[in-house]
Amino acid sequence: MTRISLLAPALLLGTLSACSSAEKKAPETAAAPAFHLTDEVMKELRIDTVKERPMLDELSLTGQIAPDEDHTAKIFPLVGGVVEKVDVELGDYVRQGQQLAIIRSGEIADLQNQGTAAGSDLAIARKNVDVAQDMFKAGLSSERDVLLARSELQKAQGTAGKSRKQLAIYGVTPDGKYSLKSPISGFITDKNVTTSMQFNNSNVENLFTVSDLDDVWILANVFQSDISKVQPGFTADVTTLAYPGRHFAGHIDKVFNILDPDSKVMKVRVKLRNPGYLLKPEMYAQIKVQNAAGGTMMAVPASAVVFDKDRTFVMVYKDRNHVETRPVTIASTVGDVSYVAKGLKDGERFISQNQLLIYDELND
Repeated sequence: MTRISLLAPALLLGTLSACSSAEKKAPETAAAPAFHLTDEVMKELRIDTVKERPMLDELSLTGQIAPDEDHTAKIFPLVGGVVEKVDVELGDYVRQGQQLAIIRSGEIADLQNQGTAAGSDLAIARKNVDVAQDMFKAGLSSERDVLLARSELQKAQGTAGKSRKQLAIYGVTPDGKYSLKSPISGFITDKNVTTSMQFNNSNVENLFTVSDLDDVWILANVFQSDISKVQPGFTADVTTLAYPGRHFAGHIDKVFNILDPDSKVMKVRVKLRNPGYLLKPEMYAQIKVQNAAGGTMMAVPASAVVFDKDRTFVMVYKDRNHVETRPVTIASTVGDVSYVAKGLKDGERFISQNQLLIYDELND
């Protein structure tokens, strides 16, 4: 075991009395204590109490990061045409309403022509109503002629209004082009379009996918023997190869109660926040899920356990002059907690910080 000595022995231990053959104290003089923790040393230590705690079990799973599909939009073109310009690349961040591409379309040109014709028909229908009313007042036509003219005006207004709404939805320009815009803010996670690409609206897939990555999902595999150990609401500790030592906290929000016909595993979905967009879609992740194992056991922080010569010890603190190196049997370690099956009693005190210093001095 590697020895670590951060404190001077003079601070750690009291004076160890040793009598030479030349200097012998009188029999009535009491011997000084062999071990003593000074005030300076006590400031470096932390003393905790052994407590009985409910036991937890830990299940290790693997999975992949995926966008939150509840905050993902697949963007399809409204009509066919030719892609004239693409404004974004895969991985770009876009805001709601931002232009993604410009498409030149014959269908849009037809809609514009229809809109122009509808406008002309509307103007004529209004003029006809005015003429019919004037003739009715002059006694040259019947009231029925006025009603017919008004009916034609209503039809023309409906047709013109429909054309205006269609053109407004497409965001068209006067030269027969329309702008494809993002309906949400997020990252471009899929792109299936290039400049000059031709398509029609009956056979084209989504041109873009935009995902808000503030939250992400992990789809994890659960083997049949572990199905009983996962439930919605269980906490999940997530780590990735990209960020060694970095832990992301999440929870299981859905259990898919079917098995994959090929792999025979069940999927669970872990949802977690994604600060700084560190987690990227398709990253592999390790997930540790904690659940109640049943029963209780004495527990200490895992960092308080000393491993030496294939054995485990806890430094039991009685007072400044008495610290015991206590062999213990660890049943399991879950997260930062070690469950002790044998060697400790409820209420005993132990050193949980810098205990290795004390162990080294007592067991040299």
